[in-house]
Amino acid sequence: MTDSVEKRILEHLCLIRGDIAGVKQDISDLKLRVGSVEERLTLVERGVVNIHADIALVHGRLDRLDARAERIERRLELREEA
Repeated sequence: MTDSVEKRILEHLCLIRGDIAGVKQDISDLKLRVGSVEERLTLVERGVVNIHADIALVHGRLDRLDARAERIERRLELREEA
């Protein structure tokens, strides 16, 4: 091979090496971003679980209040028996 061809090959290899380094950096940045998104998603999921738990508590309270209201209505004879 001539010096000119070898020089061009080396130039191309250096360019490829630079491109690969850039791609590696992009992948590293993407990994950080994906990690951040996963952390935020986990927080959102925990929030949803907490909301479901709160809703279950409210339903339980409403059921107890409903039963209590029914007992009061029966005692006061405000409700017709079926």
